[in-house]
Amino acid sequence: MANDDQAASQPRAGMVISVRTRQDVVVIDPDRFLAAARRAYRTDNPDADVREAETVIADVYDAVSALIERYGSLTSDHPDVAGGAHPRPVMHGGFGLLPGDRVINRPDGLSPAGTLQTIELDVPTLQSYGCSLPEDPFAAPDHDDEPRSEPDHRPD
Repeated sequence: MANDDQAASQPRAGMVISVRTRQDVVVIDPDRFLAAARRAYRTDNPDADVREAETVIADVYDAVSALIERYGSLTSDHPDVAGGAHPRPVMHGGFGLLPGDRVINRPDGLSPAGTLQTIELDVPTLQSYGCSLPEDPFAAPDHDDEPRSEPDHRPD
């Protein structure tokens, strides 16, 4: 069985790799959050002025999209958005925050509150569905006899 799992996880032509990620944050300072997103937008769009950034980044959805587009993650460790913050205190048994603890000094005004990621192998791609996506495209597929998922639990 272990050899079967190992063989199934070896890369091969035509293999489908699907990554599902959940990132939770708590908004500590809405003004810093929007300002960080607008800076990210202006960095990615150098011809944009302050007024355009304020128009384009008008709400949570716009801000989240701008930060993910710029940094690849809502809870990036990039100094522009996390500089000076210490979200991973050393404590007995490891690193991390206790439930309810918040990081209050991130330049982006966000406190990371958890990240989960799973890797699924050989599941139908979103492209395979064409114009008719499944009812819940974020649902993990049923795995009776399919290759296993490898969860990647990383503390924030």
